[in-house]
Amino acid sequence: MTGDMADREQGKEKKNKDKQECCGYPISIFFIVVNEFCERFSYYGMRAVLVLYFRYFLRWDDDFATTIYHTFVALCYLTPILGAIIADSWLGKFKTIVYLSIVYTIGQAVMAISAVHDITDGNKDGTPDSMTFHVALSMVGLLLIALGTGGIKPCVAAFGGDQFQDHQEKQRSTFFSIFYLSINAGSLLSTIITPILRAQDCGINSQQKCYPLAFGVPAALMAVALVVFILGSSMYIKEAPKGNIMMEVCRCIAFANKNRWKHRGSCFPKREHWLDWAEERYDKLLITQVKMVLKVLFLYIPLPMFWALFDQQGSRWTLQATTMNGNFGLFIVQPDQMQTVNAILILLMVPVVDNVVYPLIKKCGLNFTPLKRMTVGMFLGALAFVAAALVQVQIDQTVPVFPSSSEAQVKFLNLDNSVLNISVNGNPYEIQPFQSYGYVSLNTDTMDLSVGNKTHVPYPLMKGKRQTLLLTYDNIPGESIDLNTKPEQGDNDIRFVNGYREELSVKSGSKDMGSVGQFEFSNYTLFPEGTATFIISGSTEQCKYSMDLGFGSSYTLLIPSNFTFGPECASTIQQVEDIKPNTMHMAWQIPQYFLMTCGEVVFSVTGLEFSYSQAPKNMKSVLQAGWLLTTAVGNIIVLIVAEVGQLPEQWAEYVLFAALLICVCVIFSIMAHFYTYTDPAEIEAQFSEKDPDDKEKNKPIEMQMEPVFEKKQTKI
Repeated sequence: MTGDMADREQGKEKKNKDKQECCGYPISIFFIVVNEFCERFSYYGMRAVLVLYFRYFLRWDDDFATTIYHTFVALCYLTPILGAIIADSWLGKFKTIVYLSIVYTIGQAVMAISAVHDITDGNKDGTPDSMTFHVALSMVGLLLIALGTGGIKPCVAAFGGDQFQDHQEKQRSTFFSIFYLSINAGSLLSTIITPILRAQDCGINSQQKCYPLAFGVPAALMAVALVVFILGSSMYIKEAPKGNIMMEVCRCIAFANKNRWKHRGSCFPKREHWLDWAEERYDKLLITQVKMVLKVLFLYIPLPMFWALFDQQGSRWTLQATTMNGNFGLFIVQPDQMQTVNAILILLMVPVVDNVVYPLIKKCGLNFTPLKRMTVGMFLGALAFVAAALVQVQIDQTVPVFPSSSEAQVKFLNLDNSVLNISVNGNPYEIQPFQSYGYVSLNTDTMDLSVGNKTHVPYPLMKGKRQTLLLTYDNIPGESIDLNTKPEQGDNDIRFVNGYREELSVKSGSKDMGSVGQFEFSNYTLFPEGTATFIISGSTEQCKYSMDLGFGSSYTLLIPSNFTFGPECASTIQQVEDIKPNTMHMAWQIPQYFLMTCGEVVFSVTGLEFSYSQAPKNMKSVLQAGWLLTTAVGNIIVLIVAEVGQLPEQWAEYVLFAALLICVCVIFSIMAHFYTYTDPAEIEAQFSEKDPDDKEKNKPIEMQMEPVFEKKQTKI
C-alpha cells in the first residue's frame, strides 16, 4: 500500500512538472542553460589568464608554469569519472551538481583572494618567502576548481536531458544544440573579457596586473551559476541514482582476470576471449558489450598525443604571444586573448566541414571513414606545431642577445654637446653628441677605457650584466645596471637620465618616477602599449614630453645638458633604445591556430561521433569517460616533456611535439586499418533473439559479429 502511495505521489509530481512548459520545452531547462553558460565563462575565463598568473605573478619560469597549468587541466579531465560515480551510485545528478558547484565556487573565490598582491605582510618584494602564501592558496583553489568543474561535467548535460518526456524528442535534440551554444558563448566571451581585466592596473601596486579582478569575475559568475541552478530546483525532474555502469564494467573485467588467473594451467577448456572467463558471474550480453567497449578503448591509446599539442594553446602558445606585437590597428589583442581565435574558428569551421568539405570528398568517391578523419586531424595538429616552430624561429631572431654568465655588455652614453672619441681595450669608437654606442660584449673582468685624450684606470665589469656608462670629455660621472631581459607581458620599461644642471622630477599620470639629480638615472617604470606622456618638473617650470610605445621595448630618455624649459623643450630630449620592441606580429599565430582548429574539427568532433556509434546503448558514458581520460593523459604528457625534455630552444620543443604526433599518427593509422566497424544495436538484437536450439546462433559471439562488421564497414 505504501508503494502504491509513493507511485501516485511520484506520478502527481511528474504531472505537475509536465505543465511547466513553454513552447513545448520544460521551463527548467532555462536554468540549466544559464547555469552552463556562467560555469563555462567561469572556467575558461580563469584558465585563459592562468599561465600568465603563474609566470608573472608567482614568478615561475616558463617550464614550471607550463607544468602546473597542464597538471591542473589533467585533473579537470580526471575528476569527471569521480563525478559520474558519485551521481550514479550515491547522490544523484541534482545533488552532485549543487554540492560540487559549491566546492567550485569556493575554489574560484580562493583563486581571486590568492592573487591580491598585498595580502600578506611585506609582500611587495616578490621574494620566494613572501609568495608562499599565494602559492598555497592558488594550489588549494585549483584543486577545488578541478574537483568542481570535472565533477559536474558528466552531470549537467545528462540532467538537462532528464527534463524531457518521451513526446519531446525533437525539443530534447534542440536543447543539446542550445546547450552546446551556451558552452561556446561562455568560453568565447570569457576569453575576450578576462584578459582585458587582467591587463588593468589594480591600484594596489601600479606595476602589478589586476589578476584579482581577472579571477574575481569568473568567481562571481560561478556564484551566479550556482544560484540560478538552485532557483530552478522545484521545477526539475530528479532521477534517483540507478547504479554506475562504469563500476559494473570494471567489476566484470576484474572478475574475468581473477577467474582466468585462478584456473591457469587447469583442465578447464580454453575460452575464445579472455573476458569469457567472467561467464560464471555475468551474463553473456554484458560480456559482449564490454568486449565492444574495450575494442574502442584500445583505439584510444594513441589519442592523448593529440591533446598534448592541442591544450598548449593555453600555455606555450600564450607565452609565445607575450613576445609578439598585438596591435591590430583598430584594437589591441592581449596575449591570452589569442585563444579566442580557436573558439571563433571552430564555430566557422564545423558547418563548413560538415556541409562543404565532407560532401565534396564523398562526391569524389573517397571512403573518408571516421578513423581516417581522425588520422588527418592528428596530422593537421602536427603541422600546427611546425608552423609554431617557424614563428618561434623568427621571434628568436628579433630578441636581443643578452650576456652570458661569462661576459659583460657595456653601453656608452655621450653627455657632451660634441663628438666623443673613446677606446675600449684598444678598439676605437666614435659617439655623436647626446647619443649612445653599444652594447659592447667583453669577456674580461675589467676594460681599458680612454675618453678623448684621457686614459682611465681599468674599469671593473659585471659578468652576466648589462651596464651603461655616462661619459663626458674628461670624466665618467655615472653608471647604471640595465635590464637583462625583455619587459614582461608586452609592456615597456622607461627610465630617465639627467644630464641637466639641476635636479628634476618626473611623473606620468599616477606614476611618480621620482626625482633625478644631475648624472643620475631614475628607476625603470612599466608602461603599456600606446602613448606615454611625461611631466618633467624643475624648481619653477615644467616640460611635457610624449612618446609612442609598442610592445616589449625599453628606452632611456636623456635630458641633455642643453635642455631648457619652454615650448620646444621636448625636442631636446633624446630617446636611447635599450631593447627593441617586439616586431613579430601576433597575426603570424593565426595559421597555427587555423591548422589546429581544422585538426580539432576532424579529430575531436569525429571522435565523439565514432565513440557514440560504436558504443552499446547502456555504455556510452563509459566511452565518454574514456574519451575525457585521453585529454587528461595528453596534459600529463606535456608536463613530462616540459620537465624532462629541457630543450634549450622553444622551437626545438615544438618540433619534438610535432614529430611525436606524426609518429603516433602513423601508429594510429595502422590500428585503424585493422579495425572493423560494428553496429552495437544489431549485435545486441541478435544476441537477445538467440534460440537455445539453434546451433548457428549459439556460435561463439566473435563468429556472430563477423558478418555484422563487414556489412557496417561498407556503409561508412
